[in-house]
Amino acid sequence: MKEFKKQTSFTIFESLSELTIDIRALMQEAKNAINSAYAPYSHFQVGAAILLANGKIVIGNNQENAAYPSGMCAERVAVWSAASRYPDVVIKKIAIAVKSKNQEIDQPVAPCGACRQSLLEYEVKQKEPIEVFFMGEIGKVIKANSLKDLLPFSFDQSFL
Repeated sequence: MKEFKKQTSFTIFESLSELTIDIRALMQEAKNAINSAYAPYSHFQVGAAILLANGKIVIGNNQENAAYPSGMCAERVAVWSAASRYPDVVIKKIAIAVKSKNQEIDQPVAPCGACRQSLLEYEVKQKEPIEVFFMGEIGKVIKANSLKDLLPFSFDQSFL
């Protein structure tokens, strides 16, 4: 038996005001995207904003369905929209924000596992990391330098 350590690091910003102006604007786009989320069952709204290398910002929000598995997360709505509209443009950053009608979310909420895997697919495809910024409704913002930081033992096409 042998011990194996895999380390990663994240940056924690105490509030939006600590972010650079461009990242703050991207996070605001994610927060704005929450307003058109369709979450009548969970009342948990998510907005995502993707910054592309061409300077375009593509947004997404969660879309629920009474048959829960048929809904879609904000991050995947955004990344698939970006890939459909700009198939050869590198994804630089994604900002994710959440809001609940049931309680105030004051802790950062990371993407779910399915979204991590879907975003990783594009990071591997473009051979360039995607920075991930995520927050709750208020409070701290966490930055991951890459999807691989959020999914350290990832699955990609090299296993197929």
